[in-house]
Amino acid sequence: MSNKSMAKTKQAVPTSLFASTAPLEWAITANGTLYTAQIPIDNQGIVVEGGIEAQTRQTLDNLVHTLDCADVDTDAVLQVMIYVTNASYLPKVNAIYAEYFKAPFPNRAALVVAGLARKEMLVELVVYAAVS
Repeated sequence: MSNKSMAKTKQAVPTSLFASTAPLEWAITANGTLYTAQIPIDNQGIVVEGGIEAQTRQTLDNLVHTLDCADVDTDAVLQVMIYVTNASYLPKVNAIYAEYFKAPFPNRAALVVAGLARKEMLVELVVYAAVS
């Protein structure tokens, strides 16, 4: 497939998430795969307060909304890359994550990073899902 024909199959997934001023889409589909990165912001674009639990839940709620907009659910998720700013957050992230996904769970990786795009963010998810 040429780059030109690939570009024709790439489509943004319209969501009601906060419209970022950065040059990005909250989700893109191409060739049967949805690509998305989710952060813990509310509908005003503000990073939620309340620590890792509140941020993880907001991030996953944003993911579920995005999946709904693409007409799929969490069962369609194939891989998740979890970024946290402190390894001590992972047990709480895992507990909340388990509320949103069921077996067979998506393949996943967890990375501890020095920081994320906004200094107040503690977690970010990069997600790949199957779409029709």
